[in-house]
Amino acid sequence: MTEPAPSQRTPSQWEEITAADPSHSTRYIERFRTMAAEGNDIVGEARLIDAMLGRGGRVLDAGCGPGRLGGHLQKAGHEVVGVDVDPVLIAAAEADYPGPTWLVGDLAELDLPSRGVAADFDVIVCAGNVVTFLAPSTRRTVLAGFARHISPTGRVVVGFGAGRDYEFSDFLADASASGLTVDLLLSTWDLRPFTDNSGFLVAVFSRAE
Repeated sequence: MTEPAPSQRTPSQWEEITAADPSHSTRYIERFRTMAAEGNDIVGEARLIDAMLGRGGRVLDAGCGPGRLGGHLQKAGHEVVGVDVDPVLIAAAEADYPGPTWLVGDLAELDLPSRGVAADFDVIVCAGNVVTFLAPSTRRTVLAGFARHISPTGRVVVGFGAGRDYEFSDFLADASASGLTVDLLLSTWDLRPFTDNSGFLVAVFSRAE
């Protein structure tokens, strides 16, 4: 499904990359298709999300890319909506993983009720270093949008690596300022504890009271 008419907004860093290199998205898609064809595990993040849900949970895959996580979660029995700013990635998700609702959209302008989608997700997952591809000026806006789109008992799960111009401490401060409170910090999607030396962060949040 295509994005609503564009408004005046700040493009994400991903959009700047793809504008400079129009083949970037296609290479990204083919990378994961090749990994899947070779039998590599490309859904580890989704297994953690699945474990957090009862059957039939509602999941927002925020920055869903070509659909690897949302597609797996749909097959596991959940209702999945995926949103990504890149229409090339959304087209790949629709082709490779039919079933979820795939939407082109800017996470900085997230308003799914205006598009006929209820904003009461049990989990919002934002994996694949997505937050590091946001425009820095929109980070808190995106996180506040996540807080608005979860149910009262819902959770937000964000994972990204160090060395990507978004310090973990800054991210956690942004999340706190955006209406989210930390439930758990991990250093991997397979539940290893987070330490001061961790090179990756998986943060689980609830909506702040």
